[in-house]
Amino acid sequence: MQLLHPDDIPTLVYANDKGEIKNFPGLYMAGRSGNFFCKPHLDDLIPLPEGSELFLLPDRRPIGVSPGDDDPMVFDHDPDAPGETIQAVAAFMAPAHTAIHSAAYEPARNDLAPLPLFAYTAVGWLKGIFWVSAFRSDPDNRQDARCFDPEKIKKKTVRLLKKNPQNRLIQHLGKCCLIYGCPAARNYFLGRWEAPLPTSPICNARCVGCISLQPSVCCPATQDRINFVPRVSEIAAIAVPHLQHAPDAIVSFGQGCEGEPLLQASVLEKAIRSIRARTQRGTININSNASLPAKIKLLAEAGLDSLRVSLNSARAEYHARYYRPVDFSFADVLESIDIMKMAGKFVSLNYFILPGFSDDPDEFAALCRLIEEHRPDLIQLRNLNMDPDWYLETVGYAPGTPPMGICTWFAELKQLFPMLRFGYFNPALR
Repeated sequence: MQLLHPDDIPTLVYANDKGEIKNFPGLYMAGRSGNFFCKPHLDDLIPLPEGSELFLLPDRRPIGVSPGDDDPMVFDHDPDAPGETIQAVAAFMAPAHTAIHSAAYEPARNDLAPLPLFAYTAVGWLKGIFWVSAFRSDPDNRQDARCFDPEKIKKKTVRLLKKNPQNRLIQHLGKCCLIYGCPAARNYFLGRWEAPLPTSPICNARCVGCISLQPSVCCPATQDRINFVPRVSEIAAIAVPHLQHAPDAIVSFGQGCEGEPLLQASVLEKAIRSIRARTQRGTININSNASLPAKIKLLAEAGLDSLRVSLNSARAEYHARYYRPVDFSFADVLESIDIMKMAGKFVSLNYFILPGFSDDPDEFAALCRLIEEHRPDLIQLRNLNMDPDWYLETVGYAPGTPPMGICTWFAELKQLFPMLRFGYFNPALR
């Protein structure tokens, strides 16, 4: 049986010039929380989840903790190859896990290009196991690696693609499934749980960390954005059978491979009405920046069940610096939440977690005010997929006090708001 937590602090891991990952027993692993570095507590550490990946961080020197005095220190050479440079290592965790500490490192110079758009969690090594500073934030196994059989996925995907050569949306999801390995697309082709319904090639925000569209001078997007607006018939051909037959069935507008779905609200309204005319089973959800309250009202009246609001911060100034909105404001986002709640619908906050920013005391206070005043039903604890240094510079974050710590932040939220749910995924509501 695998241990839940280690019996000692894991040691620092690093990569040599050849990209080989090694550990250095002379230093403990360190974790980063904003601009602060520390040794994780034993309770902060879990085995690296199955389906996670390890990333090398070029031109970034790992930071470890001295066993003698717990002071953080830069580790800048390979003991086995003096004179050769080394790189920090981070974990990109499997879904349903949330970081407590980011990877600890120091840039080798000031003009580094941003890291690719992933989340970078602190990782160490002890007794033959990689350990990460994180916790499982949702028991739902819908995207666990062990739930996916590659041969079964390929067989069912190819069969459905051949059966629907004229449905552009199914063909698009086939690419997401077979090329990008999108868990939601995989589950659609396996006929279970949550199926994606991307619809919008355009957006009304210019998110710094957008994973489907980036300027050529920046880090590349991790996937291609959809380049057409599906027809109502194409959407319904996916949604209706899925809602009728899939266990815990959900269909979701608003995916990583598109812009803002509310910009296609007229199509979405017709699609929702078409779907609900044929089945009342399952949940129709939208993942959105919640920028257009009038469109949210339109969709709620059509039969939309739930709204997931993407949110990097509960403070308007930091929200604006990340989303860089076009013709909408943070007040519009809050109004959209209120509209859904007044309609008796379900609202989640897709709250991007970055240790040291999310648990900043002022950010915590702002989030508490948002919860008290607008009453979301669920907070999804999603890791921010962005270079931490780039993010903190972009939003102009300058902490006045040390962070609370993600575990303290989480415990206090649960105590203050006992009716608030926490998780990682969109829940099935019917």
